[in-house]
Amino acid sequence: MEETFDELVKGHRDAITVKKVFGELYQRNGVTIIPAAKVMGGGGGGAGESPDGQGQGQGTGFGMAAKPAGVYVIRDDEVKWQPAVDVNRIIAGVFTLGALALLVAIRHSK
Repeated sequence: MEETFDELVKGHRDAITVKKVFGELYQRNGVTIIPAAKVMGGGGGGAGESPDGQGQGQGTGFGMAAKPAGVYVIRDDEVKWQPAVDVNRIIAGVFTLGALALLVAIRHSK
């Protein structure tokens, strides 16, 4: 089990590398673009035995999430950061503000 667990941890560690954070660069007309993402991950594992010694079990788990963060734009020795637009966050913010405005309007009408 120990070897298997170590192999799994190594595989999971390899899954979260700088290549997952920074994508392949793109070059065109003297401009270089390097995409970047926010990458998070975690894992765990364990083994156990039943109190009466009749059964054993083991398991591991791993999760990973990535979201676009933006791109680095390199032009004429100048580097600029262009953040990604998270449309879902914008929509959630608009709905939240709308709900708050509705609550305020209801309270003031009483």
